[in-house]
Amino acid sequence: MFWFQKSNSKKQEQLKYRLLQHLYTHGPSPVATLCDTLGISTPTAVKLLSEMSRERIVEKKGQGESIGGRRPDLFRLRKHVLFIICIDIELFKTSMVIVDNNNNLITPVKSIPVTLSRNRAAFLETLLVHMRELAEAANIESSRLIGCSVGMPGLIDTQLGENLSYLLDETSHLSLREAFEQHLGLPVVIQNDVKGSALAELRFGHAKGKKNVLVILMDWGIGLGIIMDGKVQQGSSGFSGEMGHMPFAENGELCYCGKHGCLETVASGMTLSKTARQGILSGQNSIINDLSNKEVYRIETELIIRAANNGDQYSIQLLSNIGTHLGKGISILIQLFNPELVILSGKIAAAKQYITLPMQQAINTYCMTQIREKAQIVSSELGDESRLLGYAAEGITQFFEVMIAQAKTT
Repeated sequence: MFWFQKSNSKKQEQLKYRLLQHLYTHGPSPVATLCDTLGISTPTAVKLLSEMSRERIVEKKGQGESIGGRRPDLFRLRKHVLFIICIDIELFKTSMVIVDNNNNLITPVKSIPVTLSRNRAAFLETLLVHMRELAEAANIESSRLIGCSVGMPGLIDTQLGENLSYLLDETSHLSLREAFEQHLGLPVVIQNDVKGSALAELRFGHAKGKKNVLVILMDWGIGLGIIMDGKVQQGSSGFSGEMGHMPFAENGELCYCGKHGCLETVASGMTLSKTARQGILSGQNSIINDLSNKEVYRIETELIIRAANNGDQYSIQLLSNIGTHLGKGISILIQLFNPELVILSGKIAAAKQYITLPMQQAINTYCMTQIREKAQIVSSELGDESRLLGYAAEGITQFFEVMIAQAKTT
């Protein structure tokens, strides 16, 4: 796959991909920085940049700081050099969008009301129809569409490209990643949703420039993104951060993972909705009933938060209970990881003070003062589409890694 003129020199081809990878990851850079990063001479760097400028892949963008003398020109990737399809699979809906190399959303975010099941075939059949429609509507040159980056809940083995929790197919010899690739005809990256949230925060949000950060994704389930030494940590199989399945409640409810008393059984969006429904059905007085038009199955996190913002005491208490449990769980993480920052993201984070105040009180109660005082707790400001940008960053990064490796071996 080439969007620049193919070179007779494999070394030059590899240098071009490494240069583009640097510009993608670090943004506008002067020639001197590119020389240091790639280990090349100034004439070689200037030659590569000149070639790719003529091919409309890179461009000059402003000037850098001077350390004496003339300010250096900065070079960056042009927009629309390459594109990637990003898909965010949730339990009850899926969102998708096409993103370019400068993190621009090329298409509107398309939301599909499809339920994530454990069966693969039916889900992929529905999903892939919408994926093809999105790609066709964008009218992108095929050589510039580099792949698809998928994020979803569950235990995802990043090396095997398999989700051990959802979209299982014991009759197929293909991994989930291979099944996507077979249908789409593009390289596919599959990752856990909270890793996407963490990478988005690291590249574009509160974690930018930080070294040790915890990102708590509070949606239907509870997930943890771990940033250590400025990198999102995967664990040996990609399973790191399963915060929601920490043992929490003695003799607690049965979790869908098969264990009793997991944190998610008392502190997730699923639990919040379930508890609210049970309360309404048992006669609890709350405006939740009116907001849902007395349709109990419609009671979800957003509706409970809206009721709390309208002063509904039952909703406020439900959110407070969730915040207290989460705060106790987070206090354990703070003592284990000693982060400088804890970022709250996801649907429950939108409850703001109804969650953060009881959460902070629990952290104050259960966490050692000396460690707690070093950890700032903030809410994400990236919005609902942040995970899609995190998926784009991971997918484009892996694309460059593959192309650099291929240039080395061919």
